[in-house]
Amino acid sequence: MQTVIITGSAGLIGSEASRFFHAQGFRVIGIDNNMRAYFFGEGASTKWNQEKLEKENEGYKHYAADIRDYAAIEKIFAEYNTSVAAVIHTAAQPSHDWAAREPFTDFGVNATGTLNILEATRHHCPDAVFIFTSTNKVYGDTPNFLPLIETPTRWEVDPKHPFAEHGIDETMSIDQSKHSIFGASKAAADIMVQEYGRYFGMKTGIFRGGCLTGPAHSGAELHGFLAYLILCTVNHKHYNIFGYKGKQVRDNIHSKDLINAFWEFYKAPRPGEVYNMGGSRFANISMLEAISMIEEISGEKLDYTVTDQNRSGDHIWYISDVRKFQQHYPTWKYEYDMRKTITEMIKAALTK
Repeated sequence: MQTVIITGSAGLIGSEASRFFHAQGFRVIGIDNNMRAYFFGEGASTKWNQEKLEKENEGYKHYAADIRDYAAIEKIFAEYNTSVAAVIHTAAQPSHDWAAREPFTDFGVNATGTLNILEATRHHCPDAVFIFTSTNKVYGDTPNFLPLIETPTRWEVDPKHPFAEHGIDETMSIDQSKHSIFGASKAAADIMVQEYGRYFGMKTGIFRGGCLTGPAHSGAELHGFLAYLILCTVNHKHYNIFGYKGKQVRDNIHSKDLINAFWEFYKAPRPGEVYNMGGSRFANISMLEAISMIEEISGEKLDYTVTDQNRSGDHIWYISDVRKFQQHYPTWKYEYDMRKTITEMIKAALTK
């Protein structure tokens, strides 16, 4: 039986990948020690999702290992060895603000942890397809220097700019910008995954995500804006918007659409390739627009405040140009636009 090892397996993307690959007949090995609860508190714990995976997916095997501990990771990979056909590395410390509190922890999880997973793969299953969830934060605050125009509900790029029609592509530089500590640690990991593809010839793929979202997201104030925004609305909790008049724009890709992209890459890997991956022009929204849509669909009103201070290095406008991936994998298509995603997430939030 072919095996897939998934790090961060109880998180949003990891759990979606676990269910998908289980349905494809893979033996699924999950690695997740619920550090999300350490980062953001018990309200962001993924334990509920781990238990759901174990209950609903026969044969799913869970290891509560820390990816910073190479001996523990190496032991897991040695157990399954060359049966491993794919490694999907989603485990991360994902917050700008939190990273600045504990830079050693952030770098240990994001950079050293990634190196550990790469090395374990190289030594035990070098032919496995290795998929890494990077982030658009590797570009730092460079997107903020695009020519932006303010509209009543959002910021937009000047229509004359090359990125206006389709979004930001992979040609944007990752140099000479403020990344945040989080963005810097993810950039280190991103480049290392590229290098293992180009230097060692491993089948690595790097997906620089916009906002990844879906009903399995354990949203918290410091990470997972759409999930947390919905939770605050349906539970009548106050929400704080940090800067940019609430008009900051994000593209959002549903976890199922992302995993379908992973599957396309798995079937025909391109070693060391980098893809911007998000909702693109198909699914993007500003904070104010998201609030309006959530209120309309849920029938609830959100109590919120817009502060003057933005998060350091945060993007004003970011939309992913996914045409490179679409050119390489033309059968891949979106299933979830913003309305469909938000409707599903509201239903999920009301059952939690």
